Amino acid sequence: QVQLVESGGGLVQTGGSLRLSCAVSGRIFRIYTMSWYRQAPGKQRELVATITRGGSTNYSDSVKGRFTISRDNAKNTLYLQMNSLKPEDTAIYYCNLGPGSTWWDWGQGTQVTVSS
Repeated sequence: QVQLVESGGGLVQTGGSLRLSCAVSGRIFRIYTMSWYRQAPGKQRELVATITRGGSTNYSDSVKGRFTISRDNAKNTLYLQMNSLKPEDTAIYYCNLGPGSTWWDWGQGTQVTVSS
């Protein structure tokens, strides 16, 4: 079975930084396109950033220039470096496949709270 374990979230002031990690087990991680998603209370889950198996990246307009997605295939780990954080970034952050037509079972996510 595949397991997704997100970590690194926390409480940070506006303008601060956090680095999220996603540990993937049960699959050959390096072959998959992976993404970070987030979900705020009362809102739909949204795509934040994507990285392909070859290292190409894409970002939502709201985080472009502030966030950086990366991966360490040897460690089966996905990262999201978040800088210049804003209150609007407050959400639970998840990692998973995609974007695409299928997803693995969602992990617990990690809470990011940005105070104003």
